[in-house]
Amino acid sequence: MGGHIDPGSGGTGRTGLRRSLGLVHVVLYGLGVTVGAGIYVLIAAAAARAGMHAPLAFVLAAIGIGLTGATFAELGSRMPQAAGPVVYAHAAFRSEFVSRLVGLLVIAMTLVSAAAISAGAAGYVGVFVGWPRWLVITLIVLAMGAMAARGIRESITFAGIMTLIEIGGLVLIVVLGFLNEPRVLSDAGALLPRSLDVGVWSGIVAASLLAVFAFIGFEGIVNISEEMTDPSTTLPRAILVTLVLTTVLYVAVMWVALAALGVTRLATADAPLALVFEQLAGASPRTMAAIAIVAILNGIIVNIIMAARVIYGLARRGGLPEPLGRVDRRLGTPLNATALATAVVLGLALWLRLDHIAELSARATLVLFALVNLALMLIKSRETAPPPDIYVAPRWVPAAGLACCLFFIAADAVLSRA
Repeated sequence: MGGHIDPGSGGTGRTGLRRSLGLVHVVLYGLGVTVGAGIYVLIAAAAARAGMHAPLAFVLAAIGIGLTGATFAELGSRMPQAAGPVVYAHAAFRSEFVSRLVGLLVIAMTLVSAAAISAGAAGYVGVFVGWPRWLVITLIVLAMGAMAARGIRESITFAGIMTLIEIGGLVLIVVLGFLNEPRVLSDAGALLPRSLDVGVWSGIVAASLLAVFAFIGFEGIVNISEEMTDPSTTLPRAILVTLVLTTVLYVAVMWVALAALGVTRLATADAPLALVFEQLAGASPRTMAAIAIVAILNGIIVNIIMAARVIYGLARRGGLPEPLGRVDRRLGTPLNATALATAVVLGLALWLRLDHIAELSARATLVLFALVNLALMLIKSRETAPPPDIYVAPRWVPAAGLACCLFFIAADAVLSRA
């Protein structure tokens, strides 16, 4: 595919990315990278922590994440560059160390996300074969790592199909729930706690920390800002629409699952949505298990590829050992970086529990989001007026986003000791 002469290159003839993405394309991309395997594998753990109030945990997570979403929207509008958070950190803190730290956090997020998804794969694969959990995880991670090493280039069509399959499975669950499960409507009052009991709200906050993991991905929208026709308007709208649609879908799926199975059955399910599908449709759980596996495989390979590229980029800048910055001549991919990413994913998936891995990912995400909010606060404090023709979030937004991140981090520390 040919490039074009970037108008922003000053007429130097440098090939730039083609600005061809409108709002619909960007929202589809946002949904594709946000609505993924997380919701397929986490709803059981969320139910175990918050019971019938688990949907509220997703709402709380969405509010906190939404504030940071507005921060990303302004920063992406100011600096529409593919490097994303690393660029923002460098502009705000003017420090190579902080920029490198942010890059390492991005790597940690993607590796731990891939590990969490891999750990949740065994239950869905178990619907088809009775292999041991460790064997399923090992085969899946190694296969996805091998595919990532080959440098698979996913076309927009392929990515769109994966997105439709993943979201289609969730929409199917919601539709079946409203059609076939009377308790979806009759028990709606149980969504909200009827008291200020500390134990109840502790469970909701604990579940919201897991719910943060399910929203990871929307921030990736900023990485395609260089390819948007009008990033100053398309980017903030796409982030807003993506987060709203994702929240509605997650809350609906969580509630339908609780209404169909009850807290106890859902909390102990190895393949939760496959079991929900069987309960609602009276059919084999294999259909939903197959959809979940598609989402899981897609999520693993995307995260391994992303982590390998960030590892490679940091190594090229001297932030990591030089061998990690090498490209294999035959494959044309960062083979050493990909191998390291795959090994870390496999180790985490085999030796840590799913909910623990998801918590690690959520913690890394919250620290990164806190730094991004602080970055915008610093940038705004240095200027008398924002640049023209960009999306500008109110000054209180990054402060509130930072406060939400710090609240979740503090709550996590307190709950971990309880």
